[in-house]
Amino acid sequence: MSPEQEQAILKLRQQNFTPRQIAAHLGLRVSAVRAVVAAHGEGPVFTLASKGELPPVYECLVSADCGAYLLGDVPKTMPDSCLGLVLIARLKGYDRVSVCTYLVDYLCLGVKDTMGPRQMEREEYPDFVKAFYQAFPDGAELVELKQAQAIVFGAVEYAARLGFQPHAEFEKTLYHLGPWGGEPQLQFGYEGKPLYINGPYDDSRAVIKQLENRVGRGGFNYILGIG
Repeated sequence: MSPEQEQAILKLRQQNFTPRQIAAHLGLRVSAVRAVVAAHGEGPVFTLASKGELPPVYECLVSADCGAYLLGDVPKTMPDSCLGLVLIARLKGYDRVSVCTYLVDYLCLGVKDTMGPRQMEREEYPDFVKAFYQAFPDGAELVELKQAQAIVFGAVEYAARLGFQPHAEFEKTLYHLGPWGGEPQLQFGYEGKPLYINGPYDDSRAVIKQLENRVGRGGFNYILGIG
């Protein structure tokens, strides 16, 4: 997103236009507009996501290493990975659940992927969770809804301050998260700076250039691997 578009968003927001109205006027994604507004200090504009009463929460999960890094009280050490997986399951009647997942780069890029809502029988759900978290050696842990929201929304807001927008499908799964009250506030990045660890499908040069433009060469760290 260009600086001119960001300025246009903020100008319209000052005139009390909603993120959805701004997005329609400028031809942008609503999630991108919300991220820009949040990045400029207005707070949790994602509370606008709720459009009716949501089904009750069945359970919320986060990959254990991500949970320990963002939610734990121990001093942060260099993480082995930048990725965490958040899952929110809501009841759909007596024997079905609706599931959305969010792949989060909590050190730099925010929400990199999202899936859902996917409905399934409750008896199918444990196998789904096991399969979805098999790429995370430490498995998953239960968290409160507000903690799951803080990880997802907080990562989006952190990435937005660096000029990165959430995955294009984020708007489709945003409602499933429910309105967030803005707490708890979590610390993203590593040692007060963004830490970029490239993924196999990243345009690493573009990411590094964007970080240089936003925070300067000394304002971030990066680790580049093969692929």
